[in-house]
Amino acid sequence: MGEYKSRCVEKEIQRRLNSCGAVLVVGPKFCGKTTTALKFARSSVRLTNHSAIQLAKLEPRGTLLGESPRLIDEWQTVPEIWDEVRSWVDEKNEFGQFVLTGSATPADKERIYHSGAGRIVAVKMRPMSLMESGESNGAVSLAELFEHSDVQVYDANEGRNLKDIAFYICRGGWPLSLQENRNVALDVTANYYDGLFNFDNSENENFKGKKPEVLRMVLRSYARNISTEAPYKTLINDVIENNNRTMDPKTFDDYLEVLKSLFIVEDVEAWNPNLRSKTKVRTTSTRHFVDTSIACAALGIIPDDLLNDLKSFGLFFEDMAVRDLAVYASLFGGKLYHYRDSLGLECDAVIHTPNGKWAAIEIKLGGENLIEEGAKNLNKLKSIVDNDNLSFMMVLTATGPAYRRKDGIYVVPITCLGW
Repeated sequence: MGEYKSRCVEKEIQRRLNSCGAVLVVGPKFCGKTTTALKFARSSVRLTNHSAIQLAKLEPRGTLLGESPRLIDEWQTVPEIWDEVRSWVDEKNEFGQFVLTGSATPADKERIYHSGAGRIVAVKMRPMSLMESGESNGAVSLAELFEHSDVQVYDANEGRNLKDIAFYICRGGWPLSLQENRNVALDVTANYYDGLFNFDNSENENFKGKKPEVLRMVLRSYARNISTEAPYKTLINDVIENNNRTMDPKTFDDYLEVLKSLFIVEDVEAWNPNLRSKTKVRTTSTRHFVDTSIACAALGIIPDDLLNDLKSFGLFFEDMAVRDLAVYASLFGGKLYHYRDSLGLECDAVIHTPNGKWAAIEIKLGGENLIEEGAKNLNKLKSIVDNDNLSFMMVLTATGPAYRRKDGIYVVPITCLGW
């Protein structure tokens, strides 16, 4: 399977263990949560089969017994564990007692009687970024650009092309898909997708009542509208038109909630800055996936399909870029947004940090014309936004070199970006 590759989230897990009783690591299945969490655990219990789950339900307190930090894998299958962990942390009054992992929100949220505030801190784990998987050299540090306004950047970025990027998009950032043989790598991801909605052994009643074929319909609708601000009405109509069936908003919402509970779709909220003009900011979120390979698998897209349709390629590339930006920004508490106003001006990604600093990023496949278009949008945004706390602007590309333009805008290929 290959040796373990370090994950960005490790630093945040360790930091939280040093300051809190328990850390909850959430994220999609197959992204490596358990493997990473085991790096911090001295004992563990895995609630991944029927007998282990039934035993934990009979005696949830017993599940906590063991040397700390203790890993409780897939805790949400026994929601009572949440209160037991909270009580245990209160009694022991010590940091770093537990690491909980979960690939879904619990079936009955009402059974979590306490928020866990101050005792249990959640950490989001995503699939691997290109730097984590080894396809980005990390020559341009996102954190450094926020710290210094005059970072000198240049990297020829030779040896990567659009064919490589198309493959990375379709393969995804799943640890087990990092195979030397690219066909095998794509098969691993396809196998993951095929079993994504297998709820036969699930203890979650909310999942048992859902039809996998309908979940796939909703997922395909999301994929056809990837990286856009398509309203739910558009997504519902897409399901109806492409599947020759009816679907009401309530049914759509129920199925979409399952996809969110499984951490499959991950919309990016709109940014509402202080504007110097009276332009109205649009508030619709952009539709994104936790990993673009899920969208590719949903639509049966392979790398050659992207290479033959550059418009779609651009939208799918934007989705992968958003994944990487979210991974890197999380290390310094940054949150990702997008911007679009009533006049049509848009910015694909805006990163906002806890201290108020922000950065604007346009995501383009590359080439002189697209880079110029992205830079034009960024400079226009800068002219209408209160930019006292603006750290930098960037055009993030699929290929080409990394450098800084005369207007101060950074042009950075995704295979040179890192944390």
